Amino acid sequence: MAVRDTGKHSQLNVRAINPEPLVSVVIPAKNEARNLPDVLARIPSGIYEVILVDGASTDDTVEDARQHRPDIAIIGQTRMGKGNALACGFAAASGDFIVMLDADGSTNPEEIPRFVDALKGGADFAKGSRFMPGAGSSDISRLRQLGNYWLNKIVNLLYGTRYTDLCYGYNAFRRECLLVIDLDGGEVEGADESTMLWGDGFEVETLINVRIAKAGLRVAEVPSFERSRNFGTSNLNAFSDGIRVLRTINAEHRRGIRRAAAITVSYQREVGASWSIISTVVEEAS
Repeated sequence: MAVRDTGKHSQLNVRAINPEPLVSVVIPAKNEARNLPDVLARIPSGIYEVILVDGASTDDTVEDARQHRPDIAIIGQTRMGKGNALACGFAAASGDFIVMLDADGSTNPEEIPRFVDALKGGADFAKGSRFMPGAGSSDISRLRQLGNYWLNKIVNLLYGTRYTDLCYGYNAFRRECLLVIDLDGGEVEGADESTMLWGDGFEVETLINVRIAKAGLRVAEVPSFERSRNFGTSNLNAFSDGIRVLRTINAEHRRGIRRAAAITVSYQREVGASWSIISTVVEEAS
């Protein structure tokens, strides 16, 4: 991981001095002032940039973030929802690798090197999992676990994947994957900050995982322990969010795999001095 600097020429200088990939961390947050100090304090040194996407917080989320990490980049959302926040954060990220991190303390920033190592080792997408050796959760309810189990089964059956934890949002990927993930954080006519469009909600993690699977990219699962959030209550709703996830799986399956495969084969990876990897697109996906 490389130390962050600013500006295009400075970024090139960083790459020249340190050929390691630049890592961007994207954190969606809304009213997480009490949780952010702990999260920011545990982010490993050497991260190139940390981007906080603020969802119109009414507490001191933004002020506390700047106080505890003066170099943090803070941007707003174009609409509502975690999916929109991630889309906006991805669009602003300039690193070679992009890490998705929650602001409530449930995802452990100290695990970031595991995800980075998986990408450096050849994966296009590093998928966090709470259900593999060395992983776990102190937060997931029995109902959510059961729902995740069956949704996981459906996706693995439809796409021939071997995901062990479909709905977990701790992931990292090479920036070239943005073409496949294809989230739209741009402004849409008739929509504003109070609007939530399809893909803007908690279904975004499933949307990302399914599109990565359809494109045939190489996925490496990474063991992760999900902690209970430090303060506050989650906005997740096991039933309504589960329905949105099921709708996402159905909608993406109906779209087929050809579009995702076509996008995937069209991109060219930027070659790094010590971490270039050959294309891992699965031929059957075309």
